Amino acid sequence: MARLSTHVLDTAHGEPARGVRLTLHRLDDVGRGGEVLVAERITNQDGRTDAPLLSGDTIPTGRYRITFHAGDYFRARGEPLPEPPFVDIVQLHFGIADAAGHYHVPLLVSPWSYSTYRGS
Repeated sequence: MARLSTHVLDTAHGEPARGVRLTLHRLDDVGRGGEVLVAERITNQDGRTDAPLLSGDTIPTGRYRITFHAGDYFRARGEPLPEPPFVDIVQLHFGIADAAGHYHVPLLVSPWSYSTYRGS
């Protein structure tokens, strides 16, 4: 089964990031307003979404963006942040080339940095 999943880890506290709001958009002809909201989720206690962002026998290939609302997450934890925060809204742009593939896009985030990679 093909799928797109994500996982958010709070590197400042060394634990999964629970309660992070995120959206997935498909980006077709971005310059012409071709953005389509595909999914909106909130991470669970494991820092994952309860269901994959995309799944099926195949998933649509193309360009995508996951937007993570990291600043809201850290504010909700009571983290003292400057205003505006250094890391607030994290947008990851990536491509899906294999319609039958498994794509996992983790986010490792703190109030001061973030990183990502294609996971398994």
